[in-house]
Amino acid sequence: MQIQKEQIVAVIGAGPAGLMAAEQIAERGFEVHVYDAMPSAGRKFLLAGKSGMNLSHSEDFTQFKQRYRERSEVLEQCLQKFDANQIRAWAKNLGIETFVGTSGRIFPIDMKAAPLLRAWLHRLKANGVRFHMRHRWLGVDKDKHQFESPSGLVAIKFDAVVFALGGASWKRLGSDGTWIKEFAAQKIRVQDFQPSNCGFVANWSSFFQEKFAGTPLTNVSLSLDLGSNRSPSKLGQFVITERGVEGSLIYAYSADIREQIRTDEYADILIDLLPAKSPARVFEELAMPRGSRSLSSHLRSKLGLHPVHCALLYEILDPEILKDEIKLAACIKALPIRLLAPFPIDEAISSAGGIDFSELDSNYMITAKPGWFCAGEMLDWEAPTGGYLLSACFATGVAAGRGLVNWLLRQSADVSQSSNEGIK
Repeated sequence: MQIQKEQIVAVIGAGPAGLMAAEQIAERGFEVHVYDAMPSAGRKFLLAGKSGMNLSHSEDFTQFKQRYRERSEVLEQCLQKFDANQIRAWAKNLGIETFVGTSGRIFPIDMKAAPLLRAWLHRLKANGVRFHMRHRWLGVDKDKHQFESPSGLVAIKFDAVVFALGGASWKRLGSDGTWIKEFAAQKIRVQDFQPSNCGFVANWSSFFQEKFAGTPLTNVSLSLDLGSNRSPSKLGQFVITERGVEGSLIYAYSADIREQIRTDEYADILIDLLPAKSPARVFEELAMPRGSRSLSSHLRSKLGLHPVHCALLYEILDPEILKDEIKLAACIKALPIRLLAPFPIDEAISSAGGIDFSELDSNYMITAKPGWFCAGEMLDWEAPTGGYLLSACFATGVAAGRGLVNWLLRQSADVSQSSNEGIK
């Protein structure tokens, strides 16, 4: 085993939360060493940016913070201290201009993650941050952090460390969640990981799977059936898959759907196939004489439904409902799709679960482990896509980095004071 000399500060995890923490610490003059199991930094960050890099969202902060659900209050302070405007200013300082899209999402002008990451890493290295790739954190033994490295097992003692090890989605990019066992063994309270921003299983027939898997449903409205009432609806789109449904509109409800399934073993979503038309208008057009035309032809010509809409109606509804114009019109405005389970967590965009916030102080330090700070998706919070995930990773990284700096400065001040008192 190779024993290295003591280093001042480590950041374990080279995703956006870890890099942001490293930046805060390096700017205060500390020597920072970043460790990551992967061959290069920011792999999940890069993949997330392939379809358009959502850095944050421009909506009013009161609404913005509610996207973090039960964690909105505990995250509020750090989200305010590094909000959307500050994220845009930070990107501009890296030479990356941003713009606000029609949806309110904030993007780099070129919509890409790679130029931003290159500029960011260049600045970090210029500030003295050293990167140690292919170093997988294994745990702690006698105050020394253990890493599996290309040269074998390495044991290092740090003055302070920021953990930014990620959640449990997209294992191939480094976020495998295996660290949670070591933290639990250290008596740190953790919540089991669960898929978030994920697809869900539906019991499609073989015909429907083969014919329509991969087909999008655009400009539909979705709400969640809550029994005696329903959730507020959202307009958007999702995709039919071989196993069920996925896409942005499903992701927006994924936490609620997951919790409903956990409680009832299923969840029913309600799809308005024609959100631009009133129930009365749908019934009026449906009730028009169709002559010799089939019901599918009538639905397409009079209501403008697409083949996948018609197929869904046949897939889900009983034949008797298809013959009843009043019931069929109601179902076109609220078609129930029963979902049975989330897709596997490794296929999810993000995850819920991780270190319980009750373990942390206001500086994102684990109270039972002085000098251990945590940031990013390894903390127990979740949010929808649209810039909210990155915003919280950035903000908690800033909070943990600044928290570590303040802690180290207090430690130095205490030592200095003790020394002065000893001299007296």
